[in-house]
Amino acid sequence: MAKNQKARAKTEQVKGKAEEAAGRAVGDERLTAEGKAEQVKGDTRQAKEKMKDIFRHSR
Repeated sequence: MAKNQKARAKTEQVKGKAEEAAGRAVGDERLTAEGKAEQVKGDTRQAKEKMKDIFRHSR
């Protein structure tokens, strides 16, 4: 499960960067904002998984 969540986090980050870049290229502020939000979502998921790993390995 953890690998699946880590992959999902990375996918969200990459998708967000692509959306943000596309939004900037065409001047679409909404698409740019959605891309940034997707990146934050991926960053948050990745941080959560890292914390789970830390607690798992500290036992």
